[in-house]
Amino acid sequence: MTMQPPDITWLCGEYAEELYSFIYVRATPEQVIARLGGRWEDFTPGPFPDDPDYYSHAGPLGVASIGDWTFVFDPDWLGTREDVITRLSEGTRLVSQAALAIKCLDYFYWCEDGEIRCAWGGDEGYLTEIPAELVDTMAEIDRLYPSGPRLYKGPAFLLVEHLTGIRVTEQLLKSSTFMWGVVPEPATS
Repeated sequence: MTMQPPDITWLCGEYAEELYSFIYVRATPEQVIARLGGRWEDFTPGPFPDDPDYYSHAGPLGVASIGDWTFVFDPDWLGTREDVITRLSEGTRLVSQAALAIKCLDYFYWCEDGEIRCAWGGDEGYLTEIPAELVDTMAEIDRLYPSGPRLYKGPAFLLVEHLTGIRVTEQLLKSSTFMWGVVPEPATS
């Protein structure tokens, strides 16, 4: 497979100083909200935010159906909570990416059926070994990004595309129908 670097200028521009967490779960939006302890009927429709400050830290999260996947926009660190993402991935696949570009913090997780298969992020770099299924993909990413930029500058989006088939673009998110609401704060583990 030949990968092409994604255009993420929209994300590194408008959202450059904001925290975001993108979570992809192969399940319905209703199932994802229920697993997070929320109630689907409490969610209301709305667009993907043009202004990242509109949904700041601890604000509502948005969910949208993209093919067989649910895309979750979380303006907090939910996508880095291992207890949460492993629970969300039970019986399915989950991929999560989160970034706080102003502090050069970014994270990436791939979970299958309640287990973390790959985790990469923070200042530490790799947190787990690269699974055999990602070796060729990582070699291609290294070829495309020889300087090894932060995950949020492109590599995480290529991993997401490889693992989910979803190429995240500004157009895709802004043309998707989102439902917005609040779920209970996960208990601290």
